[in-house]
Amino acid sequence: TISFLLGLPLPFANIGGVVPDLLPTPKRIDSERISHAPELVTPHAAVALALNAAQVWNYFFTYSKTSRDLPKDRIRQLKDLLDSASLTYRDAIDSSIRLRDDTGKENNREAEYYDSTAYRQACSLFKLFLAESTGLGKTVWTQFNEVGMQLGIFIMFVAWLGGNPFWKRFVRPSTRSAVSHGSPKENTAPSKDSSPLQIFEVVATLVFMIFTCGVLTFGNSYIEHEREITLFFLSVLCLIVLRRRVYISRHQRLWAALPLAVAICARVNDVFVTGHGLDPSLRSHRAHHPAVFIPSMMALATIRLHWFAATRLKKGASLIDTVAIVCLTMCWWDKRAADHGRNGFMAARISMVAVLLGLAHSIYEILLDDSSNKVRSLSLGRLNHFELLAFRLMVFLVIVTGPSAASTAVLIAVECAALKLMSLDNTRVNSTTALVMAALWKLSIRTAFYGTSHHCSFNQLQFSAAFVATTEFQFHIAGFSLFMNTFGWEAIGSVLVLLYSRARGNADSGGRTTIWEWFVYFQATEMLSSCISVSMMRRHLMVWAIFAPRFMFAAVWTTLSLLLWIIDLLHNLIKECKSKRERVYK
Repeated sequence: TISFLLGLPLPFANIGGVVPDLLPTPKRIDSERISHAPELVTPHAAVALALNAAQVWNYFFTYSKTSRDLPKDRIRQLKDLLDSASLTYRDAIDSSIRLRDDTGKENNREAEYYDSTAYRQACSLFKLFLAESTGLGKTVWTQFNEVGMQLGIFIMFVAWLGGNPFWKRFVRPSTRSAVSHGSPKENTAPSKDSSPLQIFEVVATLVFMIFTCGVLTFGNSYIEHEREITLFFLSVLCLIVLRRRVYISRHQRLWAALPLAVAICARVNDVFVTGHGLDPSLRSHRAHHPAVFIPSMMALATIRLHWFAATRLKKGASLIDTVAIVCLTMCWWDKRAADHGRNGFMAARISMVAVLLGLAHSIYEILLDDSSNKVRSLSLGRLNHFELLAFRLMVFLVIVTGPSAASTAVLIAVECAALKLMSLDNTRVNSTTALVMAALWKLSIRTAFYGTSHHCSFNQLQFSAAFVATTEFQFHIAGFSLFMNTFGWEAIGSVLVLLYSRARGNADSGGRTTIWEWFVYFQATEMLSSCISVSMMRRHLMVWAIFAPRFMFAAVWTTLSLLLWIIDLLHNLIKECKSKRERVYK
């Protein structure tokens, strides 16, 4: 109907029907004046319905050639009905032409000829065709494979039940001993009994994760306010951990305040950093101002040069990242200019190329170090190589997100540093259980997703990420940029969780990696709950607007975690095979 009112062609994928009552009354143009012609309403509506029916049939016919969902007998019935309506419409046009030619008095017979029964019959047949087409579409396209859904949920439930970390022998003693006696590694004697506080931590974590990964997926209002809920749970959990660490610490009060840094960075990013994915030339966000953006880029450069020390990594590698950061600063400076001719595309392309070269360099160094390493332990050099890889991915996210992401990247870098120190701290005084650390990582990663103005909705994707370096849509580059803009923080966070979990496991006896196990289990719980909720809500009014997109985002998040899990598993298997082969040769 809107297309007809605007004089535009009908959308190809439309299967709706025009509302004739909303169309304007046709007008008659005489030599003296322009007047309304109510007698022209019926033929005017017939024209609109005929075009509407032709467009719907074009869509159904094209769809039936590529899919077998539409029954062939119903398609033939629709074709016969459309032919009958078209024939009636042509007869009405022919009769009006004959009547005009016979009488030669159009003005006198116009009302009679335009209000003929043939036009009304054609309109009725076109309406019947549109109604039958819409009914067929609803019948075919709103069916659900309930057997497949139930089978999939059952398989996921069995995997979820069998993958519970409590079933694994190396997790059960670790968690039990951490709750009752602190960490398994007794490097420092505690000054006070922290067992009740750690039990409270675990209970609060379980409650928060049950709500976040389970209950939240069943309520549309919960999903719409997931950003606020996640940030609240993260803040409360950080304060609970902070209370225990301060309570049992003697002379390391500042070191014990690491959870407070996590909560503050997440809150500052959520409240004060805005404008992600928006045009900086609008100049409507504080994070787009050069006074905020340029210092943030300088902070990123400082982190690159000082966090990843030259004694651990080659000095020449820092030149690649410096070029990327400088070009990125110039790019967004140009994009913020009032002159639209300065689009910053060239600087953005140079920055992207530099980042891609840096990623290739990081992967090469990791593979080279992995081939020369004879043991499975994660050395300090390999740890820095992986961290540099994550940092370069973060720079790429800044490129495809906008100047606001620079401030966000600095805050998230500080947040990850605090979580890293907490994850690798195995002293009995400050150690946090793997269950709590996995929850902190998950909530922090999710707040980074929502803190960059993302939401579990397809209409809130930041499509500007596909046009950072060009005005044309290049499928592979633009698709990868949009994917990284949406799920990049999740990918980086998952890599860091696996990395620090393995490093923590190498520090313990037995090589436990329980943080990663709990993290993947939380993701699987969220995936299972999303499957159950979208199955139960399949007839809900908001299934396509809220529940189905939330299910799709949960599927992507879980897939990223499972891919990393598979890569880590294959890596360990290859290492074990090599070590066994070497022992046999010896």
